Parts: sequence; structure tokens; C-alpha cells
Amino acid sequence: MNQTSTSVSEFVLLCTVDSQKKSYAVAILIMVYLVTLLGNFLVILVIAMNSQLQKPMFVGIAALAVIDLIGSTNIIPQLITILSGWAAIPYGACLLQMFLVLYLGGAQSYLLAFMACDRYVAVVHPLRYSTIITKRTILVAGLFLNIVPAAFVLTDLIFITELSFCGTNTINYCFCEYISLVKIACNENPKYFVILSAASFVFGICPFAFILLSYAMIAYAALKIPSTDGKRKTFNTVTTHLLVVGLSNIPLLISTMLTGIGVKLSIEENNAMIIVAIIVPPMFNPIIYSFRNKEIRSSIKKLFKRT
Repeated sequence: MNQTSTSVSEFVLLCTVDSQKKSYAVAILIMVYLVTLLGNFLVILVIAMNSQLQKPMFVGIAALAVIDLIGSTNIIPQLITILSGWAAIPYGACLLQMFLVLYLGGAQSYLLAFMACDRYVAVVHPLRYSTIITKRTILVAGLFLNIVPAAFVLTDLIFITELSFCGTNTINYCFCEYISLVKIACNENPKYFVILSAASFVFGICPFAFILLSYAMIAYAALKIPSTDGKRKTFNTVTTHLLVVGLSNIPLLISTMLTGIGVKLSIEENNAMIIVAIIVPPMFNPIIYSFRNKEIRSSIKKLFKRT
């Protein structure tokens, strides 16, 4: 290869999976993808069709479903293609995939934080809810959770276009990801890793800490509610949202903890954990909201009865 990144026409994704398990993996991925599409599309449809569900909390659920749909479509078909034997991805498509992974990850973190904030105001300040969570508030929050991730991603893309791939174009990963591209590049500059650390703090640690703090305060306020039914409804809401947050973070936390206590994962085990962390939450999120949210559940029943 030449010394400039512009000469790289494609990358080869090395997603290490046991050859005997590839056919099973492809079948599972196809099933997961179809369930993800159906579940999230159904949630978006019932919220769009039912005017009573067009409230901030349900708008957040619909936005999460859209993110899950786009994120799954960005990753799963590519994984199926790789495991089927075609591991090459064009340079432009690789950058687009990386852009969507980073952007959707940041947007989802802020969206879950906004949903936690919405529930906090609804439980702790119910009489002021309509004056705090207004259309203007939602618009500002929507702009914020789109502009900030886009700004970070734009910086990442500028850095990526500076890289030279003079040694190899093989990425030891299941999809195009920023840190993997930096690792195979010839350039050596701390700035390429500083932006990643900043993004991890802004989109990972801060929103996660804010979510936990919000739900801790909601749980504390719920204990003061005199009626048993009121406590049950509040804790049910908290549990639903925490399940969604946990699905998004637990696999990555487990991976970090195993590394921290000295457990060395093989490349195949690491890839399997990454795949689970990416494809499982978008499939289970609509199922969690459908089963645990009475309004969405009844709307889905009405939709099927109507059809």
C-alpha cells in the first residue's frame, strides 16, 4: 500500500468465530435482526398512531426504538456478511459505519439520561411537571442529544482522515470502530486517543452517573408515597428503565471487570461479548417496554384486534 489513507480502497474485518459455529451464528443473527425490526417498528407505530401516547416519556421510548433500528441495521447485516465469508468493506462504508456507531451510542446515552430526568420530575415534582417538561424543553434536549454527539464524531472523522495505513488494512474487529482503525495506522500521536477518552467520559461516565443518581432520588421519593399502589407504579417505572440501561451497559462492564481481575479473554470470546452487547439490547428494549408498560401493551393489543 501507499503511505496515505486515501489509497486504501477497503478494509478487511477479522471477526474471529469458530468455523463450526458460524452457520449457527448466522441463523441466530438473522432471527435476532428480524425480532429487533418487528419489535421496534411496532413500538414506533403504536406510539405514532395513539395520540394519548405522544407524551415526553413515550416520545423518548419511540426515539430509543429508532436508534435501535438504525444501530442494528448498521451492524447486524455486516456481521452476517462477514460470517458468510465476505469480510471486505469499502473505505467509505467503513467510515459511515464508524460514524453511526459513535453517533448513535452518544445519542442513546443522552436520551436515556433525559428519560431518567423526565421520570425524576414526574415523581419528585409532579405538580410542576407540565411547566418544567414543555415542548421547548423537549426541543432543546433533542438538539443537545444530536449536536453534541455529532460534534465529537466529526472530530473523530477528521482524525481518521489524517491516518496512514501503510502496514495493513486488516481490522481485528467485527465492525469498523475508531480505536481499531487507530491501532492499525502508522501514525503515532496521543491526540487520537485523547478524543476517545474524552468521549468515554462525556457519553459514558457522566450520563451513567446521572441516570443512577436520578433513579436513586426517585426511589427515595417513592418510599415517602403513602399509598402502596403509588409505590408499586413508581418502582415499576424505575425498574423498567434500569433494565434498559443495564442491558446497554452490563456486557461492557462485565468485560471491564474480567480484564481488571486478570481474566484474559480469547479473541473469539471478546468478539462474542461485543456482539452480544450490540445486538441484544435493541431486541429486548421493545419487549421490556411492551410487557412492563400498560399503555403500550394495551395499544399493541388494540392494534392487533383492529387488524
